Amino acid sequence: MNTTPVYRVIFYNQNQVFEVFARAIYQSDMYGFIEVEEFIFGERSQLVVDPSEEKLKSEFSSVKRSYIPIHSVVRIDEVEQEGTAKVTEVAPGEKIAQFPFPGTAPTPSQD
Repeated sequence: MNTTPVYRVIFYNQNQVFEVFARAIYQSDMYGFIEVEEFIFGERSQLVVDPSEEKLKSEFSSVKRSYIPIHSVVRIDEVEQEGTAKVTEVAPGEKIAQFPFPGTAPTPSQD
């Protein structure tokens, strides 16, 4: 059984949504940032080359630790095993995540 947790970190940066996997993530001493260390890229599947994952792999190849502003983080999940890292382009003004707000807010009853 794997005792080292694996985290999926999804964050927004320069009109792109990054989804990366890492073994270490914690709150930074720099206020408003999280630190992500030990990036994981799919060495298991060398036969199939994913251009999105290769772009991330080359971008983070010499990175020891990444400081990500907390307001850029969309989601952090602890997962059973790593998946495929990817980059998704986002058009300016397009929503990244939409929260499930109800159509109308309930009004308090007049007792």
